[in-house]
Amino acid sequence: MLNNQVKTNIKNGYFMGIHYDYKSKRGERAMLKEAKKKARLAERRAKRLLSSEPAAAVKKEIKTHDIKKTITLDDLTNPNQK
Repeated sequence: MLNNQVKTNIKNGYFMGIHYDYKSKRGERAMLKEAKKKARLAERRAKRLLSSEPAAAVKKEIKTHDIKKTITLDDLTNPNQK
């Protein structure tokens, strides 16, 4: 009478089929999905923090040209200047 290959639930004499527990597990699936999303966001934040720290150190090392000094062609084109 019952097919052993198909998972069925019997309740009050009715066959409910394989999708009977789909809605009953909706909350569980939503919680798992939210946990995955939070884990991805935490991973991205950590990665962003790691990548932004060296950039801040590089910005501190950038030197600007002295305002009182006249800008010459050598200042603009010499890659080995201090």
